[in-house]
Amino acid sequence: MNYRLLIPSMIALVITASPLANAQFFGDPPDETHPWAKHDHNRPQPPRVEPAKKIGDPPSDAIVLFDGTEESFKKNWSHERKNRKTDWLVVDGALQSMRGAGYIRTKSEFGDCQLHVEWSAPTKAQGTGQGRGNSGVFLMGEAEVQVLDNYNNPTYADGTAGALYGVMPPMVNPLRSPSEWQSYDIVFRRPIVKDGELVDEGSITVFVNGVLVQDSVPLEGGGGYRKRTHPKDLGDVGPLRLQDHGNPVQFRNIWYREIRKRPSDGGTDGRLSKEATAAKRAENAIRMAEAAKELEGKEKMHKLLESLVYQNRPDVYMEALEMTNAFVAEIKAAPDKVDIRKKDVVDAYRAVKYMSDHKLLPKPMPALQELEQIMVDKDWKKGK
Repeated sequence: MNYRLLIPSMIALVITASPLANAQFFGDPPDETHPWAKHDHNRPQPPRVEPAKKIGDPPSDAIVLFDGTEESFKKNWSHERKNRKTDWLVVDGALQSMRGAGYIRTKSEFGDCQLHVEWSAPTKAQGTGQGRGNSGVFLMGEAEVQVLDNYNNPTYADGTAGALYGVMPPMVNPLRSPSEWQSYDIVFRRPIVKDGELVDEGSITVFVNGVLVQDSVPLEGGGGYRKRTHPKDLGDVGPLRLQDHGNPVQFRNIWYREIRKRPSDGGTDGRLSKEATAAKRAENAIRMAEAAKELEGKEKMHKLLESLVYQNRPDVYMEALEMTNAFVAEIKAAPDKVDIRKKDVVDAYRAVKYMSDHKLLPKPMPALQELEQIMVDKDWKKGK
């Protein structure tokens, strides 16, 4: 047998048996508004999303509202106006607004989202000001991002393409000519109301042709024509609406992604309220303690100590204390074998010292001094 090849494999096995044994005892611990430690290896991993091959096309978790087909239009959209003389049309893979057809809206409703929309003004530029290539994209049916051909066509600033209509002009005008397609990428945050009080009036971020034109702009009620709007509750979900303003504007490649909740809307990550943080930390502690039941030895000891990082529970503390004391006793009973267990001793010392330094234990663990003495005797503290 080739022992030179076997030894590295054995070392790898020892390391991977507990790959993150002391990673939990590293960054600042959870506090009263943060349920996770800094660099917490128990913090949930982001889910995998496959990006589209072409930027602007829908990624794997997108909900497609219009893919260029008649079937997609009929499945996802409806006309708002019952008495109409015309309908919106699907023309060469694009939805086209028709004069007199009125607004269309999605059959599905949603709130916070990343929205992608592409639009094109009539190639033959006709009219001036608001009369040229006018339409609108209405989030939750109310907050309007203006669609307008104001390429070399001045009009009032808060009514130009990319404006939160009547509220905030775009910071720049990055429109292409009317013969080209324009793209909107929008991050929308709805207003949050709790117990009848508006705690977050919502915001909108808009990129036009990849250029940032609105940066977390407060909604101020969503905007509108002539009359100033004010912050208000838009509800939890609403439809996406596209406007018929009398101009044959076309739309294509419409999709959205739901995005994670803000802490004020029940989100469970980031800086939370004290109440939400306490609840999440308790949940984390219980999950760690339950996971420990499936483990043995030093792995179980570490998992119990991890549980105490999130919440001090007397029963868990007592079990962790007993296991730590037993671990130290085992090491002391066989000092001649301690060299082959250096990693175990260092890991245990780091864990207990971390918890002691951050005052995460209801009372000090006597094992800390004994572990530290072993570290000193073996000259391991420098390289710990």
